[in-house]
Amino acid sequence: MNKGELIKAMADKAGFTQKDAAAAYEAFVESVTEALKAGEKVQLIGFGTFEVKNVAAKKGINPQSKEPVDIPACKKPVMKFGKAYKDIINK
Repeated sequence: MNKGELIKAMADKAGFTQKDAAAAYEAFVESVTEALKAGEKVQLIGFGTFEVKNVAAKKGINPQSKEPVDIPACKKPVMKFGKAYKDIINK
């Protein structure tokens, strides 16, 4: 399922127009993004948690030249699905 198909499915299930569903989708993505940028965690009970993990700096190897390279520390957005959601998928 791609973004367009998701928006259509949201519109069908909620009884919205596709324009309204697209606006709701964009508002959701923007809200989660703003919260993560602010260092907050977004918990959706029964679905999962969006959060930012700090990844430490490390050494890597350039696969072409085999030379060592420094990989800088960074922040990585992650999504962990909740147990209830995993149970629904596994049934």
